Amino acid sequence: MSSVSPIQIPSRLPLLLTHEGVLLPGSTMRTSVDSARNLQLVRSRLLKGTSLQSTILGVIPNTPDPASDAQDLPPLHRIGTAALAVQVVGSNWPKPHYTLLITGLCRFQIVQVLKEKPYPIAEVEQLDRLEEFPNTCKMREELGELSEQFYKYAVQILDAVSLEERFKMTIPLLVRQIEGLKLLQKTRKPKQDDDKRVIAIRPIRRITHISGTLEDEDEDEDNDDIVMLEKKIRTSSMPEQAHKVCVKEIKRLKKMPQSMPEYALTRNYLELMVELPWNKSTTDRLDIRAARILLDNDHYAMEKLKKRVLEYLAVRQLKNNLKGPILCFVGPPGVGKTSVGRSVAKTLGREFHRIALGGVCDQSDIRGHRRTYVGSMPGRIINGLKTVGVNNPVFLLDEVDKLGKSLQGDPAAALLEVLDPEQNHNFTDHYLNVAFDLSQVLFIATANTTATIPAALLDRMEIIQVPGYTQEEKIEIAHRHLIPKQLEQHGLTPQQIQIPQVTTLDIITRYTREAGVRSLDRKLGAICRAVAVKVAEGQHKEAKLDRSDVTEREGCREHILEDEKPESISDTTDLALPPEMPILIDFHALKDILGPPMYEMEVSQRLSQPGVAIGLAWTPLGGEIMFVEASRMDGEGQLTLTGQLGDVMKESAHLAISWLRSNAKKYQLTNAFGSFDLLDNTDVHLHFPAGAVTKDGPSAGVTIVTCLASLFSGRLVRSDVAMTGEITLRGLVLPVGGIKDKVLAAHRAGLKQVIIPRRNEKDLEGIPGNVRQDLSFVTASCLDEVLNAAFDGGFTVKTRPGLLNSKL
Repeated sequence: MSSVSPIQIPSRLPLLLTHEGVLLPGSTMRTSVDSARNLQLVRSRLLKGTSLQSTILGVIPNTPDPASDAQDLPPLHRIGTAALAVQVVGSNWPKPHYTLLITGLCRFQIVQVLKEKPYPIAEVEQLDRLEEFPNTCKMREELGELSEQFYKYAVQILDAVSLEERFKMTIPLLVRQIEGLKLLQKTRKPKQDDDKRVIAIRPIRRITHISGTLEDEDEDEDNDDIVMLEKKIRTSSMPEQAHKVCVKEIKRLKKMPQSMPEYALTRNYLELMVELPWNKSTTDRLDIRAARILLDNDHYAMEKLKKRVLEYLAVRQLKNNLKGPILCFVGPPGVGKTSVGRSVAKTLGREFHRIALGGVCDQSDIRGHRRTYVGSMPGRIINGLKTVGVNNPVFLLDEVDKLGKSLQGDPAAALLEVLDPEQNHNFTDHYLNVAFDLSQVLFIATANTTATIPAALLDRMEIIQVPGYTQEEKIEIAHRHLIPKQLEQHGLTPQQIQIPQVTTLDIITRYTREAGVRSLDRKLGAICRAVAVKVAEGQHKEAKLDRSDVTEREGCREHILEDEKPESISDTTDLALPPEMPILIDFHALKDILGPPMYEMEVSQRLSQPGVAIGLAWTPLGGEIMFVEASRMDGEGQLTLTGQLGDVMKESAHLAISWLRSNAKKYQLTNAFGSFDLLDNTDVHLHFPAGAVTKDGPSAGVTIVTCLASLFSGRLVRSDVAMTGEITLRGLVLPVGGIKDKVLAAHRAGLKQVIIPRRNEKDLEGIPGNVRQDLSFVTASCLDEVLNAAFDGGFTVKTRPGLLNSKL
């Protein structure tokens, strides 16, 4: 026996409470520090201390979770291990914590706890005076070569103070584990020689002390899975480049211990590679007549959109290797953009997959993460291909105009390669790191507006405008699709409820104001729910009446429940009268169910005094009418603008007042003091109601001019006229966009005449015929023509003699 050297520790030690294992003298352990006591101990002793003594801690095994910041100190184990803090690593995410690397020196016994807060300090008595017994070194080295797993009786060994008692407990455990590991090695060697394969020996997961048997993982099953994975790689139809990568990765996987974190990552990668549809596709069902019938049955109106889809199908029928075009449906919400994409997939007989892009602000969602990151995964494009299982599905990229941008990159830029027919045959996902052919995928994007789509991305897509519906189209959609759907969802039949077209028109005009039909669908659902209550009550009354008749016939009226007994003859009569079927929904029933009308025709009331005009605006939700109001008062010639206006609309207002001031003598316009200088001692306030809504865009110039001309002339603008168009300083009317949506908004509001720029006359061809019959259109190239159309009798000088000095 060789000599030993004593170990001296301080008589007072700060106590580190750990639940991650038991530290024995001579062993090393990593432990996490995240409780308040342990954090304070590390900050005070280890981070601020400079001497060797300050890095010696008392490590106490603690059964309760030390992360729970209880006020009272938990019961302490009386035996602990003095340890030397070798390394301290800290982090603030997701919360402050440290990781300590500590080495056990010797054991001690707690004499008394001197201090509990902010961390416990105890007076200790050193128990071990000697280092480890020399003859056990060989045994420990042999055990370390075969297994890294610690045994579960460490606490009992820690409590064994006597050296003899310690040997009695540890030596049988060590001998048993060494023999078991040797036996396991012998049983594996013949199998390795026969298969001529190198299989990593996994560490023993658990040792049962009582029976002495070894419970190993099902390693053979894992090896069989790797063999099956290798077979799938050999038989897969992936390209040569991808096949080489998979063969290289499967070789690395065979040589890799299963305990390594990279093992699971590599295996997941290979499983994805063999599951991707490299050459698996569906056959298109190319029948133009059947496709036309299907589109007409699923969607009413939308003629331009259905025409473009049929053109694609026809070209596809003539040329099978057509690359998938990138279609982008742009229109307000609720007009059926997403459902059209689903119908296109149904028409072609292809798989359909929707990818929601609203709010996506990380380019990795599109291109995937590199496999060097923890938790890496492929992008949504590759993941969608894995989901559908074919390489030619219909991908719907929903809400492409709502992509975000952050420090993690620009997903809109990542879509450039995906949505380019000339490049996407060689799309490379960061996770795969090999090219995948996307040229056979039919991409359909949807958006509410093209204003927020980057120009480079917009250039790669074919824009198809999907405008809002007219009132007549909404009525047809309601009775063809919405009402049958709501009846089925609420368990009703046409024999129980009837909604005439007149009632549907009332819902459209008085309870909804939208370009699509979503609000209309919700209102119809509310009606069906109210009728369902009446129908259920009627069935309940009939059932109760039938039970009453049966009991009377059987002479068992004494068995009728008290709450079912009619108290009088009138009650019995009411019980026998269920509601008449079908329930007819008229305007009175509509008012009872939906409440008072939300929208009333207020146009004539708003234009009952000078200084008010009606403009037309385009929004991502569709077209809307917009009132412009003006007033004047004594002042210093200031122009005040209110109503949440953008810079473009503010410029239009300044242009309008400048043009009117320069033409005041021509039109005999004067201020309240009779001066042709309209702002001489006069302030003008221009207001756009609905101030909570931000308004901007180059289409309100003619409306502002008309409003101010009405203000300074004292004449009323026609209450049935709406207008749109931008102006120049010389009085020219410039073209604007969104003409169809604006015209439909004027039609919904019940107006009769619309003034548009002359260069927008070509846009009237897309207006439905019934709308064009109800409206009259005035095309103007200058402001003189606008003013003549906006006022009864025109707005010329000869009509103005009695109004030169009119005041409001």
